[in-house]
Amino acid sequence: MKKVFLIAAVLVLILAAATGCSSEQKETLSVLNYDIYIDKDLLKEFQEANNVTIKYDTYATPEEMYIKAKAGASNYDLIISSEYMIERMISEGMVNKINFDNIPNYKYIGEDFKNHPYDPTNEYAVPYFWGTLGILYNKTTVDASSDSWEMLWDESHSKRIIMMDSQRDSFGAALKLLGYSMNTVNEKELDEAKALLLKQKPLVMAYITDGAPDIMINEEADMALVWSGEAVAAMAENENLDFVIPKEGSNIWIDAMFIPSTTKNQPLAENFIDFLCSKEATLKNIDEVWYSTVNTEALKEVDEELLNNPAFNIPQEDIAKMEMFRDPKEFIDLYTNRWTEIAAE
Repeated sequence: MKKVFLIAAVLVLILAAATGCSSEQKETLSVLNYDIYIDKDLLKEFQEANNVTIKYDTYATPEEMYIKAKAGASNYDLIISSEYMIERMISEGMVNKINFDNIPNYKYIGEDFKNHPYDPTNEYAVPYFWGTLGILYNKTTVDASSDSWEMLWDESHSKRIIMMDSQRDSFGAALKLLGYSMNTVNEKELDEAKALLLKQKPLVMAYITDGAPDIMINEEADMALVWSGEAVAAMAENENLDFVIPKEGSNIWIDAMFIPSTTKNQPLAENFIDFLCSKEATLKNIDEVWYSTVNTEALKEVDEELLNNPAFNIPQEDIAKMEMFRDPKEFIDLYTNRWTEIAAE
């Protein structure tokens, strides 16, 4: 009987040891990204190919991402976000430099997307997608001939206008309409923009960060402030929809992948970045999220129909009138406080 118990105990120890080894060998990669901003099959593909587990978390705005990353509770290994917030986090020592020896596919990133102010020496981030901010509208109900941000203040479309629940983007539209920079820290200019947004508020159906394309596809609203990739996706579903980049100018943004200082496995994060920079993964991602690609090899295989869409292949004359968001640094409260006041009205 003692022999039976001894054999059983040995088997339990062997199984426990085997389970422990298996658990230790399977690494975990913790990723934080915008919602609806990756082909989820790519996560499965990377997990299976590398025998790892990806813990995937999402956020709605760069400001929300910053709060999550600052808390440090999840020890993220990789984050995908907007350039102005990456600039802030680099300045605060929250981002690690990347070992580009682990990212050979970086050679496919177009030169136009490098050497920007948020990462001027290309040490901290790898561009992911790019695009702009504009107005998605229904051609059957909206006269877009003005080609202006003023469309979003048209009283004849009361309660049929969607704005973003995003302080930089909504303020950006108002500032551009007023002829000011989207990066202003001039309090008088910001007060004028706030007044303009308060004047608009009774006309607004909703302030949301995701979901506007679906509402527009269903023709439940006449126009919406959206990012260009959202416009591409919506236009593919409803031929009555179109997209305009207003004549006053807009924002050009680059979302990028970076490794926060909380990482527990930087080489694995760099391996995942390299995977996402491959031509094959990029093409799958384009089919899922519809944003403009930074990948020169993938661009060669993009469908002609997509290349003819001005929300995907943004005209150079529009780009010339755009500016990139910058980190307002200590002046961030000038935006945050006014946005909070608008929400409270």
